[in-house]
Amino acid sequence: MQNDFLKLYLQKLKFVVHNISVKFLDKINSPSDLKKLYVNDLRFLCEEIRLYFIDTILESGGHFAGNLGVVELTVALHYVFDFEKDRIVWDVGHQSYIHKLLTGRKQHLKNIREFNGISGFPKIDESVFDHFGTGHSSTSISATLGMAVAASLKNELERKMIAVVGDGALTGGMSFEALNNINSSNTNILLVINDNHIGIDPNIGAIDKHLQEISSQIPNIFENFGLPYQGPVDGHNVEELVELFIAIKKQIGPQVVHVKTIKGKGFTAAENEQTLWHSTSRYVKIKPHDIAVQHKWQDVFAESLIELAQEFPELLGITPAMPSGSGMILAMQKFPHRFFDVGIAEQHAITFAAGLATEGFVPFVNIYSTFLQRGYDQLIHDVALQNLPVVICIDRAGLVGEDGPTHHGSFDISFLRCIPNLILSAPKDEQEFKDLMYTAIHTKKPFCIRYPKGKGLLNSVHPSFEKKNIGKAEVMQQGSKVAIIATGIATSFAEKAISFNSNLPALFHFPFVKPLDFALLAAVAQEFETILTIEDGSIAGGFGEGVADYLIQIGFKGNIKHLGIPDKFITHGDNEKLYELCGYSIHQIGDEINQLFES
Repeated sequence: MQNDFLKLYLQKLKFVVHNISVKFLDKINSPSDLKKLYVNDLRFLCEEIRLYFIDTILESGGHFAGNLGVVELTVALHYVFDFEKDRIVWDVGHQSYIHKLLTGRKQHLKNIREFNGISGFPKIDESVFDHFGTGHSSTSISATLGMAVAASLKNELERKMIAVVGDGALTGGMSFEALNNINSSNTNILLVINDNHIGIDPNIGAIDKHLQEISSQIPNIFENFGLPYQGPVDGHNVEELVELFIAIKKQIGPQVVHVKTIKGKGFTAAENEQTLWHSTSRYVKIKPHDIAVQHKWQDVFAESLIELAQEFPELLGITPAMPSGSGMILAMQKFPHRFFDVGIAEQHAITFAAGLATEGFVPFVNIYSTFLQRGYDQLIHDVALQNLPVVICIDRAGLVGEDGPTHHGSFDISFLRCIPNLILSAPKDEQEFKDLMYTAIHTKKPFCIRYPKGKGLLNSVHPSFEKKNIGKAEVMQQGSKVAIIATGIATSFAEKAISFNSNLPALFHFPFVKPLDFALLAAVAQEFETILTIEDGSIAGGFGEGVADYLIQIGFKGNIKHLGIPDKFITHGDNEKLYELCGYSIHQIGDEINQLFES
């Protein structure tokens, strides 16, 4: 990696010397500035943008390789179209950094995804050029079609509504629901298919295969939907893209342009290892190996999954396009016929698992909390209603830092707690996580395990597994006056808060949000007059409210206070700042304990 930084420096030096008299990027503060350039100047601008982006994001951190792949495409779109009246929607949205750079936010890239900095995704209230907030896949065609129909109803037929759709986003069923409607709408919508042959991990399946094989001799999938198609075209030839978009701008009606790009274009390491360079952490230039040495929850999942798969032949695995992020990729490599990447298709992933479960298998579906929202009906109707033994490992539960409100796992406890037949658990550390995975495969019921993103809490875990008692809580600390009832990693927050506090409350850890340990709750209600619940999830409808509901039912007359994520969408930023913002950082828990003891 360090060799690549040296090559980058030499490449940058050579470029600066060659173009010492021309500085295009310094003159670009809005799309109107871009339009003042000659077409022949755009390729030099693209080189400057690419170098500026590399230099900035390697220090600030953020989505990296995907943005390098759309430099020329973004410049061409902004050069030809007028996005004060036209509209552009970036599917998923993590490839919108160049768009932000060209629309007045160039100087803000250095603070992207930081607390109080700009978002890593398009955001309506951030810029008039961010026409639709995106962070989840496969939404752009539907949103853009809505905009196009609205323009048609207002007789503004000259406005062009553009969706930039990655090939990975075409694996999502919602894309095809929208494609099904476009032809009959006869609206002025342009679909730009940004085909780089990879999402975070390499794309798989029939759609990817079809895109790679498209030729003029055989009708392609878009033409079969009745949509005029052009391509594939070179997504790194900015002059050719401009010429094509100028011609398209004059046409009215639905159109598709298929653009071939290279994820990581212009940075050798990112081109060679596209998954690794999908996103970078802050100061990767200074500490390039810092990420690799961190022990993560995802590592424990990967290791435990392989161990369980070796012991239990009925265990299968499914991930909706997140094999590397979840850690399931290691099991996929070891057991290629038992572990499946189904693409960005959360609904399919869960019902696919339900089908496997009917035939005696126990599928483990690894899905991020924020994306589980997209498979909610399937979890209720196809899994829970039929009481099938599907294990949902809910990654990225709770606050997830810099990815912000589109990716925070705030709501899973709230929307899962009400589902019959379902067991919902939240480990306090990686050892308990491993034990809950082992417990889940023995339970033969719908079983959810929620756990956070990133660095773990323990230095190591035991090699053996221990089966947990379903619905049983644990007394972590004996104390007086105040009882703290916590679940998941919030238990570790409470432990740390108690460790430096002069007051000594009792601490109870609930690894099971559903079913709750009602016997222990009844005993706590008898002994304590003040109860504090803590969770890394939404207070509204969450764990604490479930505890309070039961306590009220049994006649508890004391004081109940809840700490967790408040009833609002939480911004992006470092998790420690976000815990503070939400009111359940370690020192805030300590302050709350002191106030409760004094009251």
